[in-house]
Amino acid sequence: MRFLIIDGYPKQSRDELEQAGMQLAWKLYVDMLLTYASDAEYDVWLASDTDQAVPDGRTLDDYAGVLWTGCNLTVYHEDDERVTRQIELARRAYDAGVPSFGSCWGLQVAVVAAGGEVKANPKGREMNIARKLRVTEAGRKHPLLAGKPLVFDGFISHVDEVTQLPEGATLLVDGSFTKVMAAEVISGKKKGVFWATQYHPEYDLHEMARLIVAREPKLLPEGFFSDSNDLADYVERLETLAAHPDRKHLRWQLAIDDDILDRRVRQAEVANWVDHLVRPTWSERSA
Repeated sequence: MRFLIIDGYPKQSRDELEQAGMQLAWKLYVDMLLTYASDAEYDVWLASDTDQAVPDGRTLDDYAGVLWTGCNLTVYHEDDERVTRQIELARRAYDAGVPSFGSCWGLQVAVVAAGGEVKANPKGREMNIARKLRVTEAGRKHPLLAGKPLVFDGFISHVDEVTQLPEGATLLVDGSFTKVMAAEVISGKKKGVFWATQYHPEYDLHEMARLIVAREPKLLPEGFFSDSNDLADYVERLETLAAHPDRKHLRWQLAIDDDILDRRVRQAEVANWVDHLVRPTWSERSA
């Protein structure tokens, strides 16, 4: 099976993440994909690099699935070619019947490409860990969330939110700061299916710690930390717990449990996407 991984971060943003010690978004997705589909091959499209050709419809038919990473563009900026070319590709994937999965930006692209709405969250930025996310009644019956706790925490980093789901979408997880935390969207000529989360199953404590470092110029003015020393102290504790997940005092102080620390729990959605959507769909398309 071959997958297309779409990383929409502009080059300057990719450079900033690497300088902070964070892996690039597409690399995090490769690692996650190969954990649950060891037989997978993949291509990467750096969608904001306008010198990279957009995969065409015929190419999409060659993929078992499309994966969308996070991204710091704004999906409702309709005058930005870097945005519109990604939305158009999502529509083509719907039309081709190719299953998609995405986190954060991926959810927002899924929604807008199918006719829904995304706007800036009036509450501002949601960062680090989203607490007490709740599986909806529909989510309890949905294979995306098989094996997931009914209430859980997840890594988060965004300023925009889904404000209206499109026709053919189902809310699967909701939250208090941001309502739409996971959804299934079905759209297009061949009723393509897109499973997506607002939270980031691809992150771990180390990656979140490095993202906080990268976002320091934004987080300090917004009041997430009192000063640079406060931020550095918090990052150090996250990094220590990442290296030593059995340290009870840090788990307690940071209020972090197995839904964050256990990869199989944190990334259940991706494993379920591969097993319950991609493999059956690929077998049917390849028959």
